[in-house]
Amino acid sequence: MKDIKDLNIKKLDTVRKLSLEKVLEEAKNAQRTLFTLRMKLRLGELKQTHLVKFLRKYVAQLKTIATNKS
Repeated sequence: MKDIKDLNIKKLDTVRKLSLEKVLEEAKNAQRTLFTLRMKLRLGELKQTHLVKFLRKYVAQLKTIATNKS
C-alpha cells in the first residue's frame, strides 16, 4: 500500500449519511484491513506504520457513529 488513499476510506460526512447496516459493514471491512496491516507489521513487511494508527482511529469513529445511530 502506498498511502492512506489506497485504504478505500470514506469521509466521515458521507458515512454519517449511511444507514446503520452500511456503517457496520464499513466498520467490518476496516477491521479486516486493520488485521491484515497488523499481521504485515509483525512480519516486518509493512513500511508505512502510520497506517495502523490511522485505521485504528477510523474503526473507532465508525463504531461511534454506529452507536449514535442505534
